Amino acid sequence: MTPRARKFTERANAAPSPEGQLMKIGIIGAGNIGGNLTRRLTALGHEVSVANSRGPQTLSALAEETGATPVTVAEAAKGAQVVVVTIPLKRVPELPKGFLDGAADGLAVIDTGNYYPKERDGRIDAIEDGLTESRWTEQHIGHPVIKAFNGTYAQDLLERPRPQGDPERIALPVAGDDAAAKQLVRELVDELGFDTVDAGGIDDSWRQQPATPVYGLRGSVAEVTEALAAAPKERPAAHSF
Repeated sequence: MTPRARKFTERANAAPSPEGQLMKIGIIGAGNIGGNLTRRLTALGHEVSVANSRGPQTLSALAEETGATPVTVAEAAKGAQVVVVTIPLKRVPELPKGFLDGAADGLAVIDTGNYYPKERDGRIDAIEDGLTESRWTEQHIGHPVIKAFNGTYAQDLLERPRPQGDPERIALPVAGDDAAAKQLVRELVDELGFDTVDAGGIDDSWRQQPATPVYGLRGSVAEVTEALAAAPKERPAAHSF
């Protein structure tokens, strides 16, 4: 473990992995969220493979820093119990067909994505017509997803982990239809040093999309729960095409 990775582990002061097990985790996308999840999860001892659209040769610095294995997108899910998809929404249809083949049974797929039509993604008709962002992603990849980390500041993954019971521990909303996968993700988030709030199913995940009260909120379980309940159903004009 590198000195920097050891520092992340000490800062998190987190509980053991779910049921005491270390997991094989694939991360697709090495931007701010993907990179910092790679740092934290390797520091906690998980076996992490990381991929991006430019190829594993571009990930040598992150691999050297963390001990993660750089791979192609097609290889990221091999044997994985958890796969994190953390790429721009418009790139989701470009993921290789069958990229989740070879994953472990009971795979949990975490979707961190957000729809930014004006700034990045362009118009996506199905989302404009009311489909939640994560349901759209789910339909493209052919596997249920758990929506998490989409409103989390990337730097908070490094700087704001707290042990259970700490009054400064912040909570993250987690939405999904697969109860077992959702529980696994919630346990992983807890291990990372954050509380969670069950935000309902994927059809309810509009409550945590951009410009909602919970998006970017650094709040307690009670505050996150209240923010989810206060979310307006209408998509804000700033986040429509």
